[in-house]
Order: sequence, then C-alpha cells, then structure tokens
Amino acid sequence: MKKIITIVGARPQFVKAATLSRQFAILGVNEKIIHTGQHFDANMSDVFFDEMEIPKPAYNLDIHGVGHGAMTGRMLEGIERILLSEKPDRVVVYGDTNSTLAGALAASKLHVPVVHVEAGLRSFNMQMPEEINRILTDRISNLLLCPTDTAIQNLKNEGFDNFDVKIVKNGDVMHDAALFYADKAELKSDILSQLKLDKFVLSTIHRQENTDNPENLKGIVNALNEINKEISVVVPIHPRTRNILKSQNIIPHFRLIDPVGYFDMILLLKNCELVLTDSGGVQKEAFFFGKQCITMREQTEWIELVEHGFNVLTGSDTQKIIDAFHAGLSRKSDFSLNLYGKGEAARIAAEEIVKLDI
Repeated sequence: MKKIITIVGARPQFVKAATLSRQFAILGVNEKIIHTGQHFDANMSDVFFDEMEIPKPAYNLDIHGVGHGAMTGRMLEGIERILLSEKPDRVVVYGDTNSTLAGALAASKLHVPVVHVEAGLRSFNMQMPEEINRILTDRISNLLLCPTDTAIQNLKNEGFDNFDVKIVKNGDVMHDAALFYADKAELKSDILSQLKLDKFVLSTIHRQENTDNPENLKGIVNALNEINKEISVVVPIHPRTRNILKSQNIIPHFRLIDPVGYFDMILLLKNCELVLTDSGGVQKEAFFFGKQCITMREQTEWIELVEHGFNVLTGSDTQKIIDAFHAGLSRKSDFSLNLYGKGEAARIAAEEIVKLDI
C-alpha cells in the first residue's frame, strides 16, 4: 500500500484535497494530511475538515502570522521532520501558497517524489508571491497534474519537455468538488436566511497585491461602495484584510461578514447576481455556478475564462470595476462549455499518483 503525505494550509487546498482523499480511500491508499496552519481562523480551516468530511490532519504545524520568509522556513523545517519520520512514497501539494512551496522543497531535498496538483498555471506577474511559489514548485516536482491545455502549454513554453517530469492533463479538481458538494450545500447551509439575503453581489478581497497596496485597496473599496448603492454587496472578509482596512482608515459601506465555510460559499455563489473577486479559486467557482465574474487584478491564471467572456479583468481601477459590473449584469454566456473536465479530475489524478514510477 502506498503511503501519501498531503500538505495543505489554505481554504482552496482543503477543497481540492477533499476530492483526492475520497479517491485515495477507494484505491486503498494510506494518506496522512499535514496542515501547516497558514489559515488558522476556525471558519477558514477547521470547519472545512468537518463539513467536507476530509480526514482530520495527522499533523498541524500551526504556523501563521509571520512574513513569507519566516513562514516558509518554519514550514520547511516542520514538514521535513515529519517526512523523515513517516517515510512516505509520495508527497502531494496543491496550488501556489507558501505551504505548497515548503512541502515541495522539503520532499524534494529528501528525494521523496513530489506531485503538484494544479500545475502549469501562470499569471506572468512575478510581483505575486503565488507566481514564484507555483513556478518553483513545478520545477522540482516529479508529476505535474494540469487542469487545462493552457497550463500544459505554459510548461512546454518553459522547456519542461526537456526535464525528467511527467505531465498529465487531468482536469480541475475544484470542478469535481463543486459538482459533489452542490446538493449537500442546499441541505447544510442556512446562510441566506441567516443573513436575510435577497438580491446581492458577492465579492472577496484577499490578494496581497491589493490588500498591501493602499491605493489598490481604496480603488476596490470605492468601487464596491458605489455598486452597493445599486445592489447589496456582501464580502466574506479575511481577518487580515479587515485589520488592514481599519489601519488604513478605509471605510467600506457594504456588508462585511466573517469568513464562511465551503457550503455557505456555494450557496452565496449559486444565489448571487454576479461575482467580484481577486481570488484565483473564486473565479472558477463563479464559472461552475453560472455567474459572470469581475476579477480585480491585472492578470489571471485562468485566461480561458477571459477568452470565452466569462471573466473580465479590471485591476483595482474604480471606474473599470463599476463599468464591468454594469456590463456583467446584462451579459449572457453559455456556461455549459466544458473547460475543466467533467468531474473526473480527482480520479485521474489519484490513479496517476499511485502508478507514478520513480
């Protein structure tokens, strides 16, 4: 039986890991999860393991609230110690966080095969810490599981055909999760009645390029304040972003709510009029649930959403966001387009991980 260590640390990774954990169980794989602690708020961490029926982490490193260097270094040290003890056959990492890079580095230095789920994504903006994390993780991984043809082409453009690495297009595991949990969310979430929501738009703000740049953050908040005069804007807010708003004396006139669990987020996505976000994952989730998306960034990893008209990039420019909002309300799109697989991504990924020959 293969022993696999899965490393997670942030909300989107919990969602992705849930899809593969189910497939590992079917295949009889011994999986142990390391939670780095990067998202430490209970609403952003513990609740996901409970409601999504993910195996509880065997280890929690509880590392958060420090800078990139300190965080990545402490994670690297903690993960290495566990890998030396557990001696896994594979290490699986997801996405583009500090947890992703630390896990890949620790495993690679110990010559444990590294699997990167959601490989090959590029924003082509090296100012984003996530871009650095994903590029470095791809380069030291042994199996790259790519969600789209674009991701595979990105790797080819960077010369990965010349590297000793296996590249597989498996589809998007986030789509698997959306399909699997959509009906459960209707039964398990009462967030709409709890918040007394009727007609609203959903927004999230958390990217460092926005939250750590006062002008960017002001531009976004000003836009959401204006939109809120026409339709209610609801923003699940990360504690860090809430603190920055307060410290910068940036006053939101829209509705801030505490971070929500995945089922609550599904219901918010299914019932909103439109999505405004700077999140990579939420861009796709908007598509999965048939909603137009405005991405408040200059680049996106999910260019197929922009190319097919499901997503509009505005950056943090107030007027661009407002104009995109008005255009998005009336735009009609065919959300049946198959961009991310048909719910088989996790099965394909798990089978590829098990049969990886190194």
